[in-house]
Amino acid sequence: MKTLLNRLRCNEIIFNFCAAVFFTFFLNGSFLLHAWQTIPVYGLREYLFTATIPLVLICAFLVIFNVLALPWLRKPLLSILIIASAAANYFMISFGTVIDTNMIQNVFETDIQEASALFSLRYLIWLLLLGALPAIVLCLCRIENSRPWWMSIAWRALTSLAALLLIVLIAALFYKDYASMIRNNKGLVKMVTPANVVSSIGHYATDRWFSGDRSLIAIGQDAKKGKLIAGNKKKTLVLFVLGETARAENFSLGGYARETNPKLQRDNVIYYQNAHSCGTETAISVPCMFSNMPRKDYDASLARHQEGLLDVMAHAGINVLWRENDGGCKGACDRVPHSDMTKWQVSELCRSDYCLDDVLLHRLNNYIDSIKDDSVIVLHQMGSHGPAYYLRYPQESRQFTPTCDSNQIQDCDRQALINTYDNSILYTDTMLDNTITLLKSYDDRFNLAMIYLSDHGESLGEHGMYLHGAPYLFAPTQQTHIPLLLWLSSDYTTTFGIDRQCLQQQAKVEEVSQDNVFHTLLGMMDIQTREYQPALDMIRTCRKAS
Repeated sequence: MKTLLNRLRCNEIIFNFCAAVFFTFFLNGSFLLHAWQTIPVYGLREYLFTATIPLVLICAFLVIFNVLALPWLRKPLLSILIIASAAANYFMISFGTVIDTNMIQNVFETDIQEASALFSLRYLIWLLLLGALPAIVLCLCRIENSRPWWMSIAWRALTSLAALLLIVLIAALFYKDYASMIRNNKGLVKMVTPANVVSSIGHYATDRWFSGDRSLIAIGQDAKKGKLIAGNKKKTLVLFVLGETARAENFSLGGYARETNPKLQRDNVIYYQNAHSCGTETAISVPCMFSNMPRKDYDASLARHQEGLLDVMAHAGINVLWRENDGGCKGACDRVPHSDMTKWQVSELCRSDYCLDDVLLHRLNNYIDSIKDDSVIVLHQMGSHGPAYYLRYPQESRQFTPTCDSNQIQDCDRQALINTYDNSILYTDTMLDNTITLLKSYDDRFNLAMIYLSDHGESLGEHGMYLHGAPYLFAPTQQTHIPLLLWLSSDYTTTFGIDRQCLQQQAKVEEVSQDNVFHTLLGMMDIQTREYQPALDMIRTCRKAS
């Protein structure tokens, strides 16, 4: 052991160079492979261009380490970067995950239940071999420096200058090649670790904690009930079921070959064929859909300290309740009554770390019995949250077999993975049917409606991508095309003058999105406010009374 430690010694320039080589080939292997795959090889020039990519990375890392890896800082700094890069690489390689600010937000804002589903023996071995062990070797390495301090600085400056000159030379010879590769593959630069991790954490921290005044901005304080709802003796109750990770591609209501929505088909729901999400992760989509901002103008920082849809409802005198089964409402329900159903520990529906979605209906009838005014109830599902899809449904919903009973979905047979995901959609079908059945039992007391949509979709191996969270600019449709449907009681359609045939026809052809949620729900509850934009209310054109 002592002999080995004696061999682990070098000067600081060699140390920084070896660290640069390790980061390039071991921690950026995924980036190199993806970059090389984008290059069509026709001759010697393309081979030379391919060879320059790792060379540019080594030079860039060498310059960075020469500047930042100071004697009292280099070992803890590089150890942290190695472990963070190893963790990022696991998800990039295993699931095709893109590391950006939104993904870092998911990391910071997830709960233990969601995080635990991603842990596995393979992940721990990966972190050990590519993270912990290299960091230990780095810390044990003895860096000798017999030169005066000024000579050490001179050597750092000289090697950095040489590295920069080499980068400039490569840029001069292959500028068009690099420009074309980056322009045509916009997500490629987000694969360079640890740059993607560090920059994303920096952007998240700046936006979250250093972006100025965070005092609450009130909206919709002028909100009041309109004549339809205020003058009606029969109260109105709308249930908003917020799905999780359901993609429209696997809903038979939208044309999927498998019958994944048999009960909803019988419930005579109105299904919107062309609905799209605001984001590709819960942390973006949920606050976005409950805000008054459309996706193209959405400001996540502003949304965090501005009132949203449920606040406007409360201003108008609507009873609001949020029931949670998916780790939090991301700020959308902070100022209204809300209940985390996982804390109820309903034995027949919950295990130690998760609950099936029927827990959202547990004793909901007791609450509805107590309602004496117009109300909106939000049910936030666990839905089809991955990668442990097999935990999202009970045994009776295991209709499609064989299944992928693992959170290592990238190792499963593709058809088994799809079977498992489809079973989770089948259970959502059952849960929504149970919700409608519950609502029907209150038909004598309320004008009833239910709206369901998912927060975002999911990738199941298409284009080598799994899960969700891809940057919206180049996210596949599987992550942005979502199911959205309506169920309306006969009394609701009569009271609000809804033309069902008009809605059915509209749902087949019109493109809608989560931009419509804020204004559609205000319209469904007949709330008058300056915040309401009729053009974004997807039901308005089919209201005879409007």
